[in-house]
Amino acid sequence: MRKPILVLMTRWPAPKRCKTRLSKDIGPYKAARIQRQLTNHTIAVAKKLSEKGILDIKLAVDGIGNKKIATWARSKGISQAGAQGLGNLGVKMKRQLVLAQRKSSAGRAEPRDTILIGTDVPSLCQSDIDSAVNYLARNDLVIGPAKDGGYWLIAFSKNILSPIISWPFTGINWGTSSVFKETLRRADLEGLKHKSIVKRSDLDVEADLFSWHS
Repeated sequence: MRKPILVLMTRWPAPKRCKTRLSKDIGPYKAARIQRQLTNHTIAVAKKLSEKGILDIKLAVDGIGNKKIATWARSKGISQAGAQGLGNLGVKMKRQLVLAQRKSSAGRAEPRDTILIGTDVPSLCQSDIDSAVNYLARNDLVIGPAKDGGYWLIAFSKNILSPIISWPFTGINWGTSSVFKETLRRADLEGLKHKSIVKRSDLDVEADLFSWHS
């Protein structure tokens, strides 16, 4: 049985390539530095779980090419990495979900529990991800609500990934306060058993910095 895979979706932490909204508040260079800190924190949490044999990790990056992504991933001790690709957030997440099911050796699809997270949660800890892995044993969908109405984590049981599902990624008003509720509404329509875990805050604008440092 294949381990669950945790896909870390992030942007290249360089000025004007990440944290667009935060850049407007504090400038692109400070915003890029914060992006780098958040990404390093998320990777550190993920690697501790990987070292325990709980899951595999993949880095999915936006803002640079595949060659540079591979070099960056190796410097972080991550062997699986690639570009997020084109499209809106839903398209990018579905693409990563599809790729996560493939075996690298043969390219065949083999369903596995898959967890998608961003790298914008300063308070992320090992128990958050560990809970998602454990709840997938008894649920089809696990989701971590964000305080802005979106979600910071979404996880899928291998039992609903053959064939790959599309409903969580299409027709969603990304970036709005309705994303979490709309996703759960659709899960209910699909008759899926789901579990919500701890609510966390993303760091997207200057006001979010106060809760981070307080």
